[in-house]
Amino acid sequence: MRVMERTFREQLFFLVLCLSVLKGDSRYIENNEISKDELFSFFNSELKRGTPEELMYRRPLRCLDMVAVEGQFTFTAERPQLSCAAFFMAEPSELISVDYDNVDIDCSGGDFITVFDGWVMKGEKFPSSQDHPLPQHERYVDYCDSGSLRRSVRSSQNVAMVFFRIHNAGSSFTLTVRKHINPFPCNVISQSPEGSYTMVNPQQHRNCSFSIIYPVEIDVSEFSLGHYNKLPKRSMPGCAESGDFVQLLGGSGIDTSKLLPITDLCISFTGPTHMKIGCDNTVVRMVSSGQFVSRVSFSYRLLDSQELQTIKLNNVEDFCFNN
Repeated sequence: MRVMERTFREQLFFLVLCLSVLKGDSRYIENNEISKDELFSFFNSELKRGTPEELMYRRPLRCLDMVAVEGQFTFTAERPQLSCAAFFMAEPSELISVDYDNVDIDCSGGDFITVFDGWVMKGEKFPSSQDHPLPQHERYVDYCDSGSLRRSVRSSQNVAMVFFRIHNAGSSFTLTVRKHINPFPCNVISQSPEGSYTMVNPQQHRNCSFSIIYPVEIDVSEFSLGHYNKLPKRSMPGCAESGDFVQLLGGSGIDTSKLLPITDLCISFTGPTHMKIGCDNTVVRMVSSGQFVSRVSFSYRLLDSQELQTIKLNNVEDFCFNN
């Protein structure tokens, strides 16, 4: 078993460097000379959105990149780059649009630029196929296939990615990235290892996940889940039979369908419930039948190394260390 002592930045940096992209026949990320400070500078960015076009933030796009600001990002190949990926992230209540601009690539020669609605990491997708509103093939929009018909792509959640292959030095393209308010956020990857969130499903038959890519303590303060509103607080086996419930999941990947269940809750209550989960990824997942307005509120904070060591020694959520 291993002790998870990585800091927030070290952990996410490690995940990004281990990304594997599921598209075409070249599914690995090349080594890239990207410093940790450069990769994570977006966390402290004070760039304002809604600026005029002439004041829009601009910078080069790297073969392996992560972006959390609006702006224009231009990639120019200095040599063949056969497996590249850029990951985009917004606030939980935002969607991301990606516009293809000034594209000069050789589609007939095997070049491509593909926007994916979500993230792919280590062979897994977020949101999972079970939780995303679109079938898998519709989540990919390839510039070479769609051309001028789909020059703009909008995500269904607060993360999106672009992966691309360029064979010829001098080929280039520009992406314009913007953020838009999402009135009913569903699937979210948290930018931060601590915070609070309320997930609401307004009578829609869908599954929504809030993914925290760190080991955390979760405090669930309120459930309001459909027809169980007036019953006392408790957690039940067989919650799936109720049609409306919340799952706490944990594991090392980002696909919620492959994470292990920690507990299910399908009885409404108010008042805090605390749980420490020593996993690389901790997920609060709401399953809704669509017949009721469902709501769950929770806060979370990063576990320190001493807490993780205690979890390991006590064999609490042992699978988080073995998987």
